Order: sequence, then structure tokens, then C-alpha cells
Amino acid sequence: MAAGCTLSGACEQAQRVLRPVLRPLGLVYGAAMAVRRQRYERGAAHVFRPSVPTVSIGNIGWGGSGKTPVVDWLLDWAGQEGLRSVVLTRGYKATPPTLPYVVEADSPASCAGDEPLMLARQHPQARIVVDPVRRRSGAWAEKSLAPDIFVMDDGFQHLAVRRDIDLVLLRPDDLKSEWNCVIPSGSWREGADALTRAGAILIKCSPSEFAALLPDVKKRLGRLSVPVFSFSLQPVGMQSVLGEEIVTSPGMIVRNGYSLFSGVGVPAQVERTVASYVGMSPSRYHVFPDHHDYTPDDVRSMAEEGLPLLCTPKDAVKVADLGLADVSVWTLVLKTVFGPAWNTPDTFPEWWGNRWQALQSA
Repeated sequence: MAAGCTLSGACEQAQRVLRPVLRPLGLVYGAAMAVRRQRYERGAAHVFRPSVPTVSIGNIGWGGSGKTPVVDWLLDWAGQEGLRSVVLTRGYKATPPTLPYVVEADSPASCAGDEPLMLARQHPQARIVVDPVRRRSGAWAEKSLAPDIFVMDDGFQHLAVRRDIDLVLLRPDDLKSEWNCVIPSGSWREGADALTRAGAILIKCSPSEFAALLPDVKKRLGRLSVPVFSFSLQPVGMQSVLGEEIVTSPGMIVRNGYSLFSGVGVPAQVERTVASYVGMSPSRYHVFPDHHDYTPDDVRSMAEEGLPLLCTPKDAVKVADLGLADVSVWTLVLKTVFGPAWNTPDTFPEWWGNRWQALQSA
């Protein structure tokens, strides 16, 4: 296990221990964010107002809540509907040569960022635009790319772009120990009142986890009167990082064991997903910091263990850029699957289809 993960875990533990002391500072931070939000709502801060429907995918706090899989699903949906979609993203850790930067399938990961590059390769019909100033990139994209829909990645707190609907993602812990724990007392970027802006809540968890979570869902979110959906990532195959080959029988690759590595927000969730799919736990699990920039030495040192290497699609785009043809690395092919919902009779695809029709009519 990498030192970065150990350090992160120690910081989170210290934060929980000091929470009673830090909570007043969290209230101050939350109040400051509320004042900031009111400035945008009153028109005191400049806002870009797109002429096409705009949906924001975001969360109340930091960490791996599953934003990219939801963006991925929306881009699939837009492609099936024949819509020109543009994703506005900050591009965490990206160093593009120009701004705004349109990500192509052959863009370097260092310029595009791992998640934007992954989306560009999986959705060639969409345009992924990296720019930390999304008010600027949105105005440019509207003139240059003629979109039918804007999708804002990690956009809940990015109020400089008007959106028609906020899809807000929560982690199960957000409804339990992390509820309303605002920076620095917890992981939340805003106080619980910010959730009144949500058009729907999405929680990344299995159907059984969602059932166990329902009492907390009703207690915490009942006053919002919005639908709450669950979703999860379902592996449907394994693909070579440097090729097109897809294997649907994982036993062919991992029959004698495997090494797993990841640089994601919630590494334990990755381990559970992979172990469930392949039918065994990894022989070794190398955990790197979120959005880690892999080097040839990183990969070669893991390959020396003599086991097949598995990673997430987010890690795979960076490993592929290394061009290590002599090292066998595989990644999961994942599908976003929506599960049970609360406060609505519809599945998420049904609900979203109805909302899209309403947005178009408006």
C-alpha cells in the first residue's frame, strides 16, 4: 500500500478526533459559502447563461462519489438521442497548452487529465473541454462547438455557469457520520442547506446497501422533496490497456492470482468491485494517491511480482501513455447501473427522460 493512502487515512482519522473543536470553523466556512451563493443568486457576480439545457453533476463534499460514471452515462444517453454534448470540466491536475482545451483521444494525459481523457476516448461523439474557468469555456464552446446540451463535471459549487438542473451525488457516509460536517471539520464543501438546490440526489451503493440506508435517506433528505436514486458500477469485461482485446471470462487472466493498483478517491470500493467480479481478492493491492501520475518504474516494479496487473479505467489512460509494451496490464470495462429509488416511481433513466422533455419544452 502506498504511503499517500496511509497519510490520507491518518488525516481523516485526526479530523474525526478533532471534529468537536473544528465544527465551529466549519460553521463559519459554511456561512461564507452561503453568502457566496447568495451573491450569484442576486446577480452580484457575473454568470454565463447557456442557451441550451445544462446539467451539473456534482457533490456536496470531496472524495469519490461517482461523478464520472454518471457523466459517462449521460454522454451515452446523449449519443443515443443524437445530441451534440459538451462536457465542461476543470481537468484536475491537467496542464493544457491552451485554454479552453478540447480533449482528443490522442491527447497526452498530462495535458487533458485522466478522467477527461477517459471520457474523450469512450465518447468520440462528445466534446470534452478542459478549463478551470468554466464560464469562459462555456461561452467559447457555445460559439465554437454548437452543443445541444452542456454537462458540467463537478459543477455543484461552480455557480458562474447557470444550470437547469443539479444532480447531486452523496456517499453513504454523507448520510451518517459525515452529515453536515463542513471543512475543516469534515469533507463537505457547503452546509446541508445547499442541498435545496438539488434536482435529484444520487448515491453510489448496491441495492442492499441502499435498502439499509433508507432510514437515513428519509431522515436527512425527506424535507427536500426530490427523488433519490442509487447506482453502482457493474464490470462487464476486462480489456488490455494497450489494445482492443476484451475478455469476458476473467478467470482466463487471473486464475493464478493478480495484483491490483489504483489511484482513486475510495480504493476500498475498487477492491470490493474487482474481487466480486473476478471471484477472488487480489494477491497484492497497491494504493496510490487519487489522480496519481504513474511512471514506468511504478508499473515495472509491480510487474516484477510476476502476476497480471489490474487497474481502473481512470488509471488505465495514464498507464497506456507510458507505452510499456512488455508489461501486461488489464483494466475493467464498467457499466453504470441504476438501482432502487426513493420518493419517485420512476427509474433514473425514466425520470431523466421526462426531465429532458420538460427542459426542451421550457
